[in-house]
Amino acid sequence: MDDELIKIQQRVKKYHEILENTIQYRKDWDEGLKKMIMETLENVSKHTGLKAEVEVQDQVENMEIIVYNLGRSTSGISEKLDEKLKRPMIKSNGALIYQQLFNGKVLVLVSLPHIEGYGEPRPPKTVEILRPDELKKPFIYRHLEIFLKDVTDWEDYDDDAPQERSSFNPIGFNTQIVQED
Repeated sequence: MDDELIKIQQRVKKYHEILENTIQYRKDWDEGLKKMIMETLENVSKHTGLKAEVEVQDQVENMEIIVYNLGRSTSGISEKLDEKLKRPMIKSNGALIYQQLFNGKVLVLVSLPHIEGYGEPRPPKTVEILRPDELKKPFIYRHLEIFLKDVTDWEDYDDDAPQERSSFNPIGFNTQIVQED
């Protein structure tokens, strides 16, 4: 048989395997993964006191989303409309998101807090993409740690973080002058 035809046959075989994987991944989501994610997130709230809601967005079949949402609150910031009237700005407190992809894999995202009417929210941060058989409770706990660190860092923002030294050498302040003999 022709070598080129053998290569094409191998590609076709791989393609069919991927299509079968997608079917299996979707089945895994429906038959237990979705429930396990939701129960794990609810259990974390119950045992830690973290006020969050587990929401399911299932309007599109096989593209469902589980959102661990910290909700919304008043930000404490308000726009003065006149001497007596103020418009409070609402803060979205952030969310951890598990989203089924078109191929049945699971995309994990962190949505940082933002204040409505004060700048633009950042796009969600991708944590990782996993096959359903890879996504176990320890992964969810790790995702929660990443999420809580990111949200805490956002809430505690300042510019005290150590700065990396630049290779840029400015002329003027803080530069050494070398005198030649």
